[in-house]
Amino acid sequence: MLIKTVFMSTRPSFLILTPICVFLGLSTSLATQSQVNLFVFFLIFIGALSAHISVNVLNEYYDFKSGLDLKTEKTAFSGGSGALPDSPELANTILIVGLLSLMLTIFIGIYLIIEHGLQILPIGIVGVVLIITYTKWLNRSPFLCLIAPGLGFGILMVVGTHVILTAGHSYFPWLVSLVPFF
Repeated sequence: MLIKTVFMSTRPSFLILTPICVFLGLSTSLATQSQVNLFVFFLIFIGALSAHISVNVLNEYYDFKSGLDLKTEKTAFSGGSGALPDSPELANTILIVGLLSLMLTIFIGIYLIIEHGLQILPIGIVGVVLIITYTKWLNRSPFLCLIAPGLGFGILMVVGTHVILTAGHSYFPWLVSLVPFF
């Protein structure tokens, strides 16, 4: 029951978005003729996946704790996975999984900053803020609720992957010029 609840709380059907975004960043990096370090790419992928897992699991936890999951009519995109209402005794475990995933993301980000420079720091800070504020604050605004995933996946993951893999040197200056804004 524990493994099933944790697995379902990650919202696995949505996790496919992470490799799509990271591989898009890889593709833009390769288009610049950059030499890609596979170990660094692997770390980027794991960091991005753990960020996505963290936001999904923390969302699952907070929606359950607030009672929202019990009030919301379940659809493919709302109402949570149903894992916590079926196993409420695992709520604290789900919170721990979400926080550990966030910590893994932060540790990988710190390593990448140490190894590759501060240009990735603004992207990391915005990403962590998005994860932490997504359920409690951003979801309360229909506009921010639409913007946050696009920012997190469409910009932060793609641009962050590109910036790290190209070491900030790119033939796509418009892409790298977005970094100071995030």
